[in-house]
Amino acid sequence: MVMKKQLAFLLCLLMGALGVLPGYAEHEAADTAKMNLDSVVQVLMSQVQELQLQRIMLQEELDRQGYSARMDSLAAAQRQHRIDSLRKVTKGSPLIVDDDTLLVLYARSGGTLPEARVAAAREKIESLGRRLVFKPDSLYVFEGEFSSDIMAGGEVLLTITDTDALWQSKPRAELAEDYMGVIQKKIAQLHKTYGLQRKLWGLFLALLLIVAQVWLIKLTNKLFRKWRFKAMRKVMGWLKPIRLKDYEFLNVHRQGVVVMFFYKVLRILVIILQLFISVPVLFSIFPETKSFVNTIIGYIWNPIKEILGGLVGYLPNVFKIAIIYLCFRYLVKGLKYFSGEIGSGRLKLGGFYADWAAPTFYILRILCYALMLVMIWPLLPNSDSGVFQGVSVFVGLLVSLGSTSIIGNVMAGMVMTYMRPFHIGDYIKVGDTVGEVIEKNILVTRIRTRKNEIVTIQNSNMLGSQTSNYTEAAKTYGLIVHTKVTIGYDVPWQQIKHIMESAAAETKGIKKNPKPFMMTTALDDFYVEYEINAFTDNSETLPRVYSELHQNLLRRFFEEGVEIMSPHIYARRDGIDTQMPASYLHPEETSVKD
Repeated sequence: MVMKKQLAFLLCLLMGALGVLPGYAEHEAADTAKMNLDSVVQVLMSQVQELQLQRIMLQEELDRQGYSARMDSLAAAQRQHRIDSLRKVTKGSPLIVDDDTLLVLYARSGGTLPEARVAAAREKIESLGRRLVFKPDSLYVFEGEFSSDIMAGGEVLLTITDTDALWQSKPRAELAEDYMGVIQKKIAQLHKTYGLQRKLWGLFLALLLIVAQVWLIKLTNKLFRKWRFKAMRKVMGWLKPIRLKDYEFLNVHRQGVVVMFFYKVLRILVIILQLFISVPVLFSIFPETKSFVNTIIGYIWNPIKEILGGLVGYLPNVFKIAIIYLCFRYLVKGLKYFSGEIGSGRLKLGGFYADWAAPTFYILRILCYALMLVMIWPLLPNSDSGVFQGVSVFVGLLVSLGSTSIIGNVMAGMVMTYMRPFHIGDYIKVGDTVGEVIEKNILVTRIRTRKNEIVTIQNSNMLGSQTSNYTEAAKTYGLIVHTKVTIGYDVPWQQIKHIMESAAAETKGIKKNPKPFMMTTALDDFYVEYEINAFTDNSETLPRVYSELHQNLLRRFFEEGVEIMSPHIYARRDGIDTQMPASYLHPEETSVKD
């Protein structure tokens, strides 16, 4: 527009000049007028050219400035478009103070990431809000050339850049003011929570709560002491002795002790319940310790919740274990029934003795329980954990190393059970031990000797020793009682046979049939050795039978005047008396004295 006005002015000036030239030619000379006209024209033309050049340069400058403005606006539009598109996928870094989101930052400030900017601002805001004395109105915004700083005195809380303003589609100064208002409001809220007034009020409430809890504990103890005897008198009137068959498991006095124990436990539980309520309330008074409430409750509730959750989750396995247990329980009951039938003789199996029934039942019961344990083991809690398996292996190793001899005795006891070398009540001989079997279990065998000594022998030793069963021999074949005497060659063997067989026949416990018989066992240098053999079917009285047999032999030999050649007697006596009692040598003298 300015260029157009300048051109119009120059044209008017040129036309005016052309209009006055004829008058001027009339007053001046023609040559001078012509020269002046040429000079004026040249001046005007040069001015026109200069004006046109200025117009062109001005137009170029205007075009250049318009292009730059258009380019700047286009670049700004493109940046805004990119930010709008990034806003959809960028979460940003929220400034969260006391579970309250104040603002969200998306851009860096220099080389500082938005996360670091938010963390620094949060720390400063919380520090200001937790001061005992602080005025939130002291916050202000300091405007710089490239940024706006939210200040608290001389401390910068948060710096707002042009990029932040672009992300929020607001002018930087306006955005800084908005953020300052939000931060100021939050600091005021924090100050109300953590300020000096709040601290003093919290101390008062804490002292009041502590005093109330101490008084409540004293009251609880007093009431429990007061009601103890009344409760005991009532409970003792209801109690009756608990018996398990003939055994009195708990009498009234012991039940009273148990009731008193649970009464004390109840008192402690009531106090713990009070503390469980008052301690969290005490911690919740102060904001700094408020988080401890959830921690303390978590210490108590989390284990209970885990246990309850574990129990609920374990219920399917509990049902499986119960079904497995019931199946094996009734299986063992069935085996016990058949064992009792076989042991009593009502059920007979070919080649299976009645005395095998009980030990076979015990073996089968152990196998059943072992199989049941194998089936239940994977269903136990944490059975697949490494610790559980390690403990199981360790226990198994200890049992295997420490029970070698026990396992040997158990196996020996099982072998002897099915070998049937003796039974309880049998009179046996094991090594140098002779006596009656009074007990036989899976580990040891106990024998009572003739002197009423109880000898315990391990089954492994029993299995490795030679065993003589007198009772079984006496019942089946008849046990032979035998003893030897030595008589001189001057006595006929027929007489000795008569004496020894008569003495055996007079002995109690000796069977009449088969009859006793004598055998000549040796012909020594000075005497003949004779042996009497007789049958008996009572192994329990064997010592008595031997004693009476010896007595009868002595009596019969002495009555017959036969001398037993012990010690050795030579044929020529040289005046030595016969080795016999005087009553048998001179019966008439003995009768006179009597």
